[in-house]
Amino acid sequence: MSWIGDFIWKRLPWSLRQAECTHFAEAVHIDAGEAEGCEECLKMGGEWVHLRRCMVCGKVGCCDNSPNVHATRHFEETGHPVARSIEPGESWGWCFPDKVMTPDVEVLRK
Repeated sequence: MSWIGDFIWKRLPWSLRQAECTHFAEAVHIDAGEAEGCEECLKMGGEWVHLRRCMVCGKVGCCDNSPNVHATRHFEETGHPVARSIEPGESWGWCFPDKVMTPDVEVLRK
């Protein structure tokens, strides 16, 4: 894990670090490579803070600290349960239904 991911991981509440999640094992874990930004924000001229990639279909959305929260909206619209940070040096993933973070999520390259 990168030092940034390790820093974040160690500061999460214990319950989030220990919770069980089966969604990562069920996801395809795809990574379509580099992203220019949040796909929806780019279309509408919006801004984002951090980027997340859906680990089922590869769509890139913005995080919940961004004005349009497109990664969460994508989950709500599609039911795709897991996303991964695609910020430099980060490899953690987030499970939307279980609300848990998983460190060092492996991905398959397209």
